[in-house]
Amino acid sequence: MIQRLSILFALGIAFLLAHSTVAQEQGLSKSASNLEDLFESAQRSVVKLYGAGGMRGLESYQSGVAIGDGNTILTSWSTVLDVDKVRVVTYDGRRLDAEVLGVDPECELALLKVEDSKLPGFVLDAKLQVRAGQRVFSITNLFGIAAGNEACSYQKGVVMAVANLQSKFSGLRSVYRGKAIVVDVMTNNPGATGGALIDLGGRLVGIIGKELRDEQSGIWINYSLPIDVVAASVERINSGKTRQATAMTLAKNPHKASDLGLIFIPDVIPKTPAFVDRVRKDSLAEKSGIEPNDLILIVNDQRIDSQKTLEQMFLMIERGDSLQMLIQRGTELVRVQIRP
Repeated sequence: MIQRLSILFALGIAFLLAHSTVAQEQGLSKSASNLEDLFESAQRSVVKLYGAGGMRGLESYQSGVAIGDGNTILTSWSTVLDVDKVRVVTYDGRRLDAEVLGVDPECELALLKVEDSKLPGFVLDAKLQVRAGQRVFSITNLFGIAAGNEACSYQKGVVMAVANLQSKFSGLRSVYRGKAIVVDVMTNNPGATGGALIDLGGRLVGIIGKELRDEQSGIWINYSLPIDVVAASVERINSGKTRQATAMTLAKNPHKASDLGLIFIPDVIPKTPAFVDRVRKDSLAEKSGIEPNDLILIVNDQRIDSQKTLEQMFLMIERGDSLQMLIQRGTELVRVQIRP
């Protein structure tokens, strides 16, 4: 009798284990299916971007995400965008031309405009918050693997921390020093910058930032800009600040770089940056705090993407009027006011 009960008990345990295994397999299959649907849906809003680069180790490609009605592309501000038309490749292999709508140098973000993209756009919900230990996924074109209708690359990871880059990692050489989502996977590979960080609901919770390394520790930091930071940046750009230089009335007696004491590097390519080579002693530029090796990014809220753009901007400002400049000095952004 005891032996029969033992056999029945063993058979019961085996049945329960088998049933549990089948249930787990069905659960895993369902979970995998849900993730496939998640990626399939989210990747439609991620695009591949191609532009300037290819020299001195600079990549000519990166990632971007469609937002809103899909005709606006959010991405990182980089040398890739230093072209008249940025090539946008969609999930289904279509090739579109985009123009830079505006930039936010402090967050290193940019907005591009395309016509009739037919892309679903992510919603920028500034209320979304991630926490340490939360599962997240990145969707990017890291290493430029996808060139046409191939799917972008997916990486799964966990949020390690939400910290301020400036205070948490003091050795970083980065223009952006604000709040960031630090993840435990190598999301910030070449080409991945500007890509999407999403949660299990397929919602956009961050934008992948540029490659960063803490020079003091030698550690590579994999991070994204949180969605609240991103949403505020997009709002600043859309408000009209840091846009491309627009048509303005020519000044009767305009500013000139030489009169200010600014000497730039040789202008030898179509979009040579406004990079200061020298500053004449006792000049207005020197007295205003401009130094050699400064890069002029913005003048009076207008984006400066080349020396020619800066010259055009000077032609629209009377010599007696003040200038507001945003300058990149190493990894810092410096605001300068030139008072004639």
